[in-house]
Amino acid sequence: MINNVKNEPSFKKAGAITLFIGVVRGEAKKGEKVQKLELEAYEEKANQTLTNICDDLRKKPGITDVQIHHLLGEFNVGEDLVYVLVAGSHRQNIFPVLEEAVERYKNQAPIFKKEYVLTKQGEKKAYWLEEKDHDS
Repeated sequence: MINNVKNEPSFKKAGAITLFIGVVRGEAKKGEKVQKLELEAYEEKANQTLTNICDDLRKKPGITDVQIHHLLGEFNVGEDLVYVLVAGSHRQNIFPVLEEAVERYKNQAPIFKKEYVLTKQGEKKAYWLEEKDHDS
């Protein structure tokens, strides 16, 4: 991902790169122990949404590139789920855009999470999460 950005002609204007990596958290909101997370998506729509977000954010002053790569499938605690990269002319430009990119993909992309947990009572449960219920 970083090499792709560095190979872009626009990279010669960049002075900074920031990278957000979302990982599977080991504890659910209610204190349950997370066993794994399953991610599914309406892939065509999700890919288009991520592309649109990146294209839009690249237009911001001082930004040379924005990339979002969200993984799908089953993931264990600690495994990577998403990479969001922003390159720009100065660090002051990139941090706000990185945060906006993360918030926008979480709110706009049709990506769905199923959390498999072990309750405090030792019971195994699985349920689909709404984005407002869970952050990655």
